[in-house]
Amino acid sequence: MTSAVGSRTLLDALEEVRDPELDEPITTLGFVASASLSSDGHAAVHLRLPTYFCAPNFAYLMVADAYDAVSTVDGVRRAEVVLDDHFAADAINEGVAARAGFVASFQGEAVDELDSLRADFLRKAVLAGTDLVCRPLVDAGSSPAALAAMTLGEVPRSPALDRLRRRRTELGLPASDEAPLLVDPASGAAVGDAAVPLHLRKARLTRTSLDANTGICRGMLRHRYGVEDR
Repeated sequence: MTSAVGSRTLLDALEEVRDPELDEPITTLGFVASASLSSDGHAAVHLRLPTYFCAPNFAYLMVADAYDAVSTVDGVRRAEVVLDDHFAADAINEGVAARAGFVASFQGEAVDELDSLRADFLRKAVLAGTDLVCRPLVDAGSSPAALAAMTLGEVPRSPALDRLRRRRTELGLPASDEAPLLVDPASGAAVGDAAVPLHLRKARLTRTSLDANTGICRGMLRHRYGVEDR
Protein backbone atom coordinates (compact mmCIF):
# COMPACT_ATOMS: atom_id res chain seq x y z
CA MET A 1 0.00 0.00 0.00
CA THR A 2 1.30 3.45 -0.89
CA SER A 3 0.67 6.77 0.83
CA ALA A 4 -0.24 10.04 -0.89
CA VAL A 5 1.52 11.90 1.92
CA GLY A 6 4.60 9.74 1.44
CA SER A 7 4.60 10.39 -2.29
CA ARG A 8 4.35 14.14 -1.68
CA THR A 9 7.28 13.91 0.72
CA LEU A 10 9.37 12.16 -1.93
CA LEU A 11 8.46 14.81 -4.50
CA ASP A 12 9.44 17.53 -2.05
CA ALA A 13 12.85 15.88 -1.69
CA LEU A 14 13.18 15.50 -5.45
CA GLU A 15 12.63 19.23 -5.90
CA GLU A 16 16.24 19.62 -4.73
CA VAL A 17 17.50 17.45 -7.61
CA ARG A 18 18.37 19.48 -10.70
CA ASP A 19 19.14 18.76 -14.30
CA PRO A 20 22.86 19.60 -14.19
CA GLU A 21 22.86 21.30 -17.57
CA LEU A 22 19.60 23.26 -17.25
CA ASP A 23 19.89 24.07 -13.53
CA GLU A 24 16.19 23.40 -13.02
CA PRO A 25 14.50 20.89 -10.67
CA ILE A 26 13.65 17.58 -12.29
CA THR A 27 10.18 17.91 -10.79
CA THR A 28 9.31 21.13 -12.62
CA LEU A 29 10.90 19.82 -15.82
CA GLY A 30 8.55 16.83 -15.76
CA PHE A 31 11.34 14.27 -15.44
CA VAL A 32 9.70 12.48 -12.50
CA ALA A 33 7.24 9.99 -13.95
CA SER A 34 6.17 8.62 -10.57
CA ALA A 35 7.16 8.57 -6.91
CA SER A 36 5.63 6.33 -4.26
CA LEU A 37 6.39 5.34 -0.69
CA SER A 38 4.96 2.10 0.65
CA SER A 39 3.90 1.47 4.23
CA ASP A 40 7.00 -0.67 4.79
CA GLY A 41 9.36 2.14 3.71
CA HIS A 42 10.06 1.22 0.08
CA ALA A 43 10.56 4.39 -1.97
CA ALA A 44 10.10 3.80 -5.70
CA VAL A 45 10.87 6.58 -8.17
CA HIS A 46 10.73 6.43 -11.97
CA LEU A 47 12.47 9.06 -14.06
CA ARG A 48 12.07 9.88 -17.75
CA LEU A 49 14.06 12.16 -20.05
CA PRO A 50 13.21 14.09 -23.23
CA THR A 51 14.96 11.65 -25.59
CA TYR A 52 16.22 8.07 -25.68
CA PHE A 53 19.75 9.35 -26.30
CA CYS A 54 20.13 12.02 -23.60
CA ALA A 55 23.78 12.16 -22.51
CA PRO A 56 24.45 9.26 -20.11
CA ASN A 57 26.67 11.35 -17.83
CA PHE A 58 23.88 13.91 -17.32
CA ALA A 59 21.37 11.11 -16.80
CA TYR A 60 23.62 9.35 -14.29
CA LEU A 61 23.96 12.51 -12.20
CA MET A 62 20.19 12.95 -12.01
CA VAL A 63 19.50 9.32 -11.10
CA ALA A 64 22.27 9.29 -8.48
CA ASP A 65 21.16 12.61 -7.00
CA ALA A 66 17.54 11.41 -6.92
CA TYR A 67 18.63 8.24 -5.11
CA ASP A 68 20.52 10.31 -2.52
CA ALA A 69 17.57 12.67 -2.07
CA VAL A 70 14.90 10.04 -1.44
CA SER A 71 17.22 7.92 0.73
CA THR A 72 17.33 10.70 3.33
CA VAL A 73 13.54 11.06 3.62
CA ASP A 74 12.13 10.05 6.99
CA GLY A 75 10.52 6.63 6.82
CA VAL A 76 12.44 5.43 3.78
CA ARG A 77 14.11 2.11 4.46
CA ARG A 78 14.88 1.14 0.88
CA ALA A 79 15.22 3.44 -2.12
CA GLU A 80 14.82 2.42 -5.74
CA VAL A 81 15.28 4.95 -8.53
CA VAL A 82 14.75 3.73 -12.08
CA LEU A 83 15.45 5.57 -15.31
CA ASP A 84 13.05 4.44 -18.02
CA ASP A 85 13.25 4.52 -21.82
CA HIS A 86 16.95 5.39 -22.12
CA PHE A 87 19.63 3.60 -24.11
CA ALA A 88 21.95 3.38 -21.07
CA ALA A 89 19.22 2.74 -18.49
CA ASP A 90 20.48 -0.68 -17.44
CA ALA A 91 24.03 0.50 -16.76
CA ILE A 92 22.82 3.62 -14.97
CA ASN A 93 20.17 1.91 -12.86
CA GLU A 94 22.45 -0.95 -11.84
CA GLY A 95 25.38 1.38 -11.12
CA VAL A 96 23.36 3.75 -8.96
CA ALA A 97 21.70 0.90 -7.06
CA ALA A 98 25.14 -0.57 -6.32
CA ARG A 99 26.61 2.86 -5.49
CA ALA A 100 29.34 1.97 -7.95
CA GLY A 101 30.13 5.40 -9.36
CA PHE A 102 30.09 6.49 -12.99
CA VAL A 103 33.40 4.93 -14.06
CA ALA A 104 32.58 1.50 -12.64
CA SER A 105 29.08 1.68 -14.11
CA PHE A 106 30.51 2.24 -17.58
CA GLN A 107 33.62 0.08 -17.46
CA GLY A 108 35.80 0.55 -20.52
CA GLU A 109 33.82 3.61 -21.63
CA ALA A 110 34.28 6.21 -18.85
CA VAL A 111 37.61 7.37 -17.48
CA ASP A 112 36.61 10.03 -14.92
CA GLU A 113 33.95 10.57 -12.30
CA LEU A 114 31.58 13.48 -12.80
CA ASP A 115 32.72 16.00 -10.20
CA SER A 116 34.43 18.25 -12.74
CA LEU A 117 31.39 18.14 -15.03
CA ARG A 118 29.13 19.11 -12.15
CA ALA A 119 31.45 22.02 -11.31
CA ASP A 120 31.43 23.21 -14.93
CA PHE A 121 27.64 23.33 -14.92
CA LEU A 122 27.58 25.10 -11.57
CA ARG A 123 29.85 27.79 -12.99
CA LYS A 124 27.38 28.28 -15.82
CA ALA A 125 24.56 28.45 -13.30
CA VAL A 126 26.42 31.16 -11.40
CA LEU A 127 26.84 33.18 -14.59
CA ALA A 128 23.18 32.76 -15.52
CA GLY A 129 22.15 33.70 -12.00
CA THR A 130 24.36 36.76 -12.15
CA ASP A 131 22.42 37.98 -15.18
CA LEU A 132 19.09 37.52 -13.41
CA VAL A 133 20.31 39.52 -10.42
CA CYS A 134 22.14 42.24 -12.34
CA ARG A 135 19.65 42.88 -15.12
CA PRO A 136 17.24 44.90 -12.92
CA LEU A 137 20.18 46.84 -11.47
CA VAL A 138 21.45 47.72 -14.95
CA ASP A 139 17.94 48.68 -16.08
CA ALA A 140 17.70 50.95 -13.03
CA GLY A 141 20.87 52.75 -14.10
CA SER A 142 23.68 51.09 -12.15
CA SER A 143 27.02 51.73 -13.85
CA PRO A 144 29.77 49.14 -14.35
CA ALA A 145 31.78 50.83 -11.61
CA ALA A 146 28.83 50.69 -9.22
CA LEU A 147 28.23 47.01 -9.93
CA ALA A 148 31.92 46.21 -9.45
CA ALA A 149 31.85 47.89 -6.05
CA MET A 150 28.56 46.34 -4.93
CA THR A 151 28.35 43.49 -2.44
CA LEU A 152 25.71 40.78 -2.24
CA GLY A 153 24.38 42.38 0.94
CA GLU A 154 23.69 45.61 -0.91
CA VAL A 155 21.50 43.93 -3.54
CA PRO A 156 17.73 43.97 -2.84
CA ARG A 157 16.52 40.57 -1.66
CA SER A 158 14.88 38.40 -4.31
CA PRO A 159 14.46 34.71 -5.18
CA ALA A 160 17.08 35.21 -7.91
CA LEU A 161 19.60 36.52 -5.37
CA ASP A 162 18.89 33.66 -2.96
CA ARG A 163 19.40 31.18 -5.79
CA LEU A 164 22.67 32.84 -6.82
CA ARG A 165 23.95 32.64 -3.25
CA ARG A 166 23.12 28.93 -3.12
CA ARG A 167 24.90 28.19 -6.39
CA ARG A 168 27.97 30.14 -5.31
CA THR A 169 28.00 28.29 -1.98
CA GLU A 170 27.80 24.92 -3.75
CA LEU A 171 30.78 25.91 -5.87
CA GLY A 172 32.78 27.17 -2.88
CA LEU A 173 32.60 30.79 -4.02
CA PRO A 174 32.11 33.70 -1.60
CA ALA A 175 28.41 34.17 -0.86
CA SER A 176 28.24 36.25 2.32
CA ASP A 177 26.77 39.75 2.53
CA GLU A 178 30.30 41.15 2.25
CA ALA A 179 31.15 39.15 -0.89
CA PRO A 180 31.39 41.01 -4.22
CA LEU A 181 28.32 40.85 -6.40
CA LEU A 182 30.44 40.10 -9.45
CA VAL A 183 33.02 37.32 -9.23
CA ASP A 184 34.83 35.10 -11.69
CA PRO A 185 32.97 31.77 -11.41
CA ALA A 186 36.21 29.84 -11.88
CA SER A 187 38.42 31.62 -9.34
CA GLY A 188 36.03 33.58 -7.13
CA ALA A 189 38.04 36.75 -7.73
CA ALA A 190 36.16 40.03 -7.87
CA VAL A 191 35.47 41.42 -11.35
CA GLY A 192 37.12 44.81 -11.92
CA ASP A 193 35.41 47.87 -13.39
CA ALA A 194 36.87 47.46 -16.87
CA ALA A 195 35.84 43.79 -17.09
CA VAL A 196 32.22 44.32 -16.02
CA PRO A 197 30.66 44.87 -19.49
CA LEU A 198 32.21 41.67 -20.88
CA HIS A 199 31.29 39.74 -17.73
CA LEU A 200 27.67 40.84 -18.02
CA ARG A 201 27.55 39.92 -21.71
CA LYS A 202 28.82 36.43 -20.89
CA ALA A 203 26.25 36.15 -18.10
CA ARG A 204 23.42 37.22 -20.39
CA LEU A 205 24.51 34.80 -23.14
CA THR A 206 24.74 31.94 -20.64
CA ARG A 207 21.27 32.60 -19.25
CA THR A 208 19.78 32.91 -22.73
CA SER A 209 21.35 29.59 -23.70
CA LEU A 210 20.00 27.84 -20.59
CA ASP A 211 16.53 29.25 -21.19
CA ALA A 212 16.58 28.11 -24.82
CA ASN A 213 17.78 24.61 -23.95
CA THR A 214 15.17 24.33 -21.23
CA GLY A 215 12.45 25.23 -23.70
CA ILE A 216 13.73 22.64 -26.18
CA CYS A 217 13.82 19.92 -23.54
CA ARG A 218 10.31 20.74 -22.34
CA GLY A 219 9.07 20.56 -25.92
CA MET A 220 10.72 17.21 -26.61
CA LEU A 221 9.41 15.73 -23.35
CA ARG A 222 5.92 16.98 -24.16
CA HIS A 223 6.11 15.40 -27.61
CA ARG A 224 7.52 12.12 -26.29
CA TYR A 225 5.20 11.58 -23.34
CA GLY A 226 2.32 14.00 -23.85
CA VAL A 227 3.02 15.74 -20.52
CA GLU A 228 1.81 19.25 -19.76
CA ASP A 229 4.23 22.10 -19.00
CA ARG A 230 4.59 22.96 -15.34
